Amino acid sequence: MEKKLQGQIAIITGASSGIGAGVSKILALAGATVIINHPVDATKPAAEAVLTDIKNAGGNGITYQCDVSKEDEVIKMFADVIAQFGTVDILINNAGLQRDSSFAEMTLAQWNTVIGVNLTGQFLCAREAVKEFLRRGVVPERSKAAGKIICMSSVHEVIPWGGHANYAASKGGIMLMMKSIAQEYAGKKIRINSICPGAIQTPINKAAWETPEALQSLLTLVPYGRIGQPDDIGNAAVWLASDDSDYVTGISLFVDGGMTLYPGFSTNG
Repeated sequence: MEKKLQGQIAIITGASSGIGAGVSKILALAGATVIINHPVDATKPAAEAVLTDIKNAGGNGITYQCDVSKEDEVIKMFADVIAQFGTVDILINNAGLQRDSSFAEMTLAQWNTVIGVNLTGQFLCAREAVKEFLRRGVVPERSKAAGKIICMSSVHEVIPWGGHANYAASKGGIMLMMKSIAQEYAGKKIRINSICPGAIQTPINKAAWETPEALQSLLTLVPYGRIGQPDDIGNAAVWLASDDSDYVTGISLFVDGGMTLYPGFSTNG
């Protein structure tokens, strides 16, 4: 892979598995030094396994434990990374989870847990990244932009999802937070965009693809006819983080095999 991110420092939250792990590996192949964030002690072995894969492929990075829903931990993570590497160039705001329930039975704890990680966590990390980008400014030999933030949203920022009101609300919130701060900081050459994955084969949605029957049912929602892979998201992230997309800010990039094309209407409804 072309080293489009050579010499840049990238924090990827929620990177010990799934989309975050895949994005970390692809960014490292593109030359970035990656900070593989994971939330708790129990996820450290998985994060270390991702780092081992990256180093075996010739890349570089570290692991870092931080619960992105906790302000003090996020502030410390950014301070420690800047102290060790000098700055941060890229934030992949990926950490996310689900606590599914019918709406009438959803507890406040289920609501707050999802909003706390998926939305508040993205706010806290983006805020610290913007502070660093403003401090450093544009360094042309690093990038045309002062910094790049990629918020991991979902097709469910636009597709309602019964039984998942907390998750869909968090993703809808990410969309307007992203656009608002992209508008606010475009003049400072800070680019902020979202990637909106559709059905990606990761542990978070294993029940939707682990049997042939489940996969076939899922694919009725995907016109392109295959389930997505973390590399599909990683390749999009490299483009959005590189100078190839220097004139792109404030967009939701749907990487979904056509899921948002409302495939139920393909035969006239």
